[in-house]
Amino acid sequence: MIPVSLLVFVMAGWCVVYLTDTMLKSSVTHRIRYESWLSSRGLMLSPFHVRWQTTMFNRLFAYCARINPRALHLWFNSGLVFGIVAMVGSVVLLIKTLQQTLAQMTTNNPRMGGQQALQVVVPGVNLPTSQLAYFFIALLLSGVIHELGHAVAALREQVRVNGFGMFVFVVYPGAFVDLFTTHLNLVSPTQQLRIFCAGVWHNFVLCVAALAFLFLLPVFLFPVYYTGAGALVTEVVQGSAAEGPRGLSVGDIVTGLEDCPVRGVEDWTSCLSRLSHTPQTGYCVPVASLQPSWAHGRAFKRLDGTMDCCSNNSLTDLCFSYMQLQGRKEREFACMPVRKMVMGTRVCRTNEDCAAVHAHSAASICVTPSLENQTRFIRVTHPPNTHMLFVGYPPHLQYAVSLTNFIPRFGFLHLDLPVFLETFCKYLVSLSGALAVVNSVPCFALDGQWMMNALLEATLVSVVTDRQKRELIGFFLLLAGSALLAANVALGLWMVTAR
Repeated sequence: MIPVSLLVFVMAGWCVVYLTDTMLKSSVTHRIRYESWLSSRGLMLSPFHVRWQTTMFNRLFAYCARINPRALHLWFNSGLVFGIVAMVGSVVLLIKTLQQTLAQMTTNNPRMGGQQALQVVVPGVNLPTSQLAYFFIALLLSGVIHELGHAVAALREQVRVNGFGMFVFVVYPGAFVDLFTTHLNLVSPTQQLRIFCAGVWHNFVLCVAALAFLFLLPVFLFPVYYTGAGALVTEVVQGSAAEGPRGLSVGDIVTGLEDCPVRGVEDWTSCLSRLSHTPQTGYCVPVASLQPSWAHGRAFKRLDGTMDCCSNNSLTDLCFSYMQLQGRKEREFACMPVRKMVMGTRVCRTNEDCAAVHAHSAASICVTPSLENQTRFIRVTHPPNTHMLFVGYPPHLQYAVSLTNFIPRFGFLHLDLPVFLETFCKYLVSLSGALAVVNSVPCFALDGQWMMNALLEATLVSVVTDRQKRELIGFFLLLAGSALLAANVALGLWMVTAR
């Protein structure tokens, strides 16, 4: 469900704006001055909608439209081809997304939701409030680049640009360009298609540029940050299992999880996944340490059928199971101080793995923590500190800390700078790509509507000579595209907010 506090805050803010606007427009003494102030600044207010328009960027658009005409002609022709391909591809993608959503609704499998290429984003629900700034800035930048494409393409085709503007609808920011409709209707359908496709083309280019920057980020930051030496801790969730005197701290570099080396965040994730899907790791300890100082505990079954032998709820002791080197072949159990037993010991699966250990020393035996089915005991290596010992469900450890691949070379550098750049690029890739897909859909009120109309006029004139029949074909295609997009949005919104 949508957080009540966020909903109240948004509604209260818009109520204040709307009431203030209504009172000033109703005031005898302030109405003329207030309306004149709005008009001079290009502002328009309506319920849940604020719009600003200006002509200050028209010279910039005109300058961009004059840069290397031949290259720009090739550039926007490439955009035309991309727009047509994207229009077909967006419909295929929406059909696939709708099928996945319906399958998820019928099977009630939450994992299928993460496999969808397109998802409805609701701030505070499936978008963390801590990342709202990334979302809105990336969305606004994607919208500005989209409209920049329309404006430059229009001026190249001799269509006047009346102005550029930005708006906020409820909480979502956006941008727009106002084109002179008379000029737009006078140019050929192919020229119109170049103009209408320019927006989604620039969104695609921005998406690719952000993706390239994301992959080359280690190269760009190499003089001040290095990678490959471990995963740097940038945040530890307060009250989590990773916090504490012997836990992880901001600035620690994690280099291993048990016998799995960690060279970066990807290794951290894959190691935790491997540890959660494989049997619990054992440890080679001297046989003498099992007796007599820590007597064998009397084992008892937990509710899930696993065995325990520590009944004093100690935070330092843990129940271990093992097989004797000789004699009985049944598993035995011992309650032992965990840190003293496993620090500096070798990992194992069976007693044979410990044979190399006691070849030149005392005999060792493989002891395995006896834990509940999904619980794991994990040693986290973060030198020069001693191991952090974690007992719990491995994904909980993943959510308890935030990590980055980038380690600063100098102490004055901020740990969060690479995280900020990475996160922003990821949002830019997602949102700019999403705008390219959604605006390509042949749907009423989107770029896809004008792209479809111009495409039909450019291709069907010799086949369907009657203009009204062409418009009727376009209407039904747009109706189908609009229904497809509306079904995806409605079902996606219900899946996000109501479940």
